[in-house]
Amino acid sequence: MDIIRLKKEHLAQMRALLSVFAEAFEDEAAYLSSQPDDDYLTDLLDQPGFFALAATIEGAVVGGLVAYELRKFEQKRSEVYIYDLAVLESHRRQGVATALIEYLKPLARNRGAWVIFVQADHGDDPAIALYTKLGVREDVLHFDIGVDSSSNMPTTTI
Repeated sequence: MDIIRLKKEHLAQMRALLSVFAEAFEDEAAYLSSQPDDDYLTDLLDQPGFFALAATIEGAVVGGLVAYELRKFEQKRSEVYIYDLAVLESHRRQGVATALIEYLKPLARNRGAWVIFVQADHGDDPAIALYTKLGVREDVLHFDIGVDSSSNMPTTTI
């Protein structure tokens, strides 16, 4: 297995990673139906605070993660947020996810990050077990706030 940080010259691998996310998360609508154009992806992959890592076997993408650097204001440091991490079912329980996180650590450190953080959904026991093995658990609440009235975010009436 090889792990590579995807950069602007890796558009094909980035699109393959989107397919991995679609399959692993069973969410083709989010990852395949409205993919950004090449210019958008090239620009994103060229950002130093954007991390797209692909785990490949014989050139085929079998897993990966996407993370973002969040520069802090209270101190001169950053945090890195793993937004998505997935491994194809046929390659799970083989250390791929752990290897991806380990690969991210020095990249994060080189950007001035003091911590990497990630969320897991209740009931996603394999992810919770992995992250518990690698870090310290915090139980927090997550809220999605739509940015306009036409947003298709869930609404609550009070």
